[in-house]
Amino acid sequence: MADAEPGSGAADLPGGAGPGGAGPGGAGPGGAGPGGAGPGGAGLPGGVAAAWGVRERSHKGPRPALSLSRIVAAAVRVADTEGLEAVSMGRVAAELGTAPMSLYRHVSAKEELLTLMVDAAWDETPQDPVPGEGWRAGLSRWAWALRTGARRHPWVVRIALNSLPIMPNEVAWFENALACLADTGLTEARKASVIMLLAGYVRNLATTEADIAAAIRASGLTPTQWMASYPRMLAELTDARRFPALAKFIAAGVFEAEDGPDDEFIFGLDRILDGVEVLIQARTGLPPGREAGEQFRIRGGMLIV
Repeated sequence: MADAEPGSGAADLPGGAGPGGAGPGGAGPGGAGPGGAGPGGAGLPGGVAAAWGVRERSHKGPRPALSLSRIVAAAVRVADTEGLEAVSMGRVAAELGTAPMSLYRHVSAKEELLTLMVDAAWDETPQDPVPGEGWRAGLSRWAWALRTGARRHPWVVRIALNSLPIMPNEVAWFENALACLADTGLTEARKASVIMLLAGYVRNLATTEADIAAAIRASGLTPTQWMASYPRMLAELTDARRFPALAKFIAAGVFEAEDGPDDEFIFGLDRILDGVEVLIQARTGLPPGREAGEQFRIRGGMLIV
């Protein structure tokens, strides 16, 4: 993404977590639903207009007993308890004790329902930046909140992104991350680049962890047994003369020590924020460890607080 301001995008925000779209990564959510323009919002996809409450309801006939929020909440419950593959218009209707056709008065298709589910999954947006909070602490808090959301609803990262962050919760996540970067001196385009990088990292790790967890369940082994089997198989299949670096890796017993559940996330998050710090320093000329927004002055040719 170039430094030019126009056209900056943040495709991996939740909603794509940022929640993935939502500024939440996937680990973030998708965005504009494919349902076409809604009658209440000219040019807006149906799912977007419905989520923002600007889609007009037909006044013909009695007021429907169902509401959009009830339908989306039921779909989220099904996905949480039975997996994303269980979500269908029929299954959601059964959850609500109604006929499948009654759902179509509120959502045009399953694809639109999935878009609304993703935004609902990112409903717990992170707290607003507090006075005196530096950009690094703010983005770290944002990334941890995105990770928490992806763990609460693991299926959310399985839904492909289909827009930039445009749904209500996605936009809230995007706003929050932008606020964290407000005093960094970065251009608006670079702020979007940083947010997309961070949300993509959270989403990718959440997907990888979910895949590994599924493989462990399918193996019938405990996590410790499953991890320990990997170096044993490598040692049996590989020759140390052909793979000397791998042999050294196996000998180090990397998979024999159990890591904490967040060790890999913390490592990756710190490295990303280290890189962002270098970028900000290059932009602002601040010395390492100093936050943009701190007060400095020059004395004797030296930069001091």
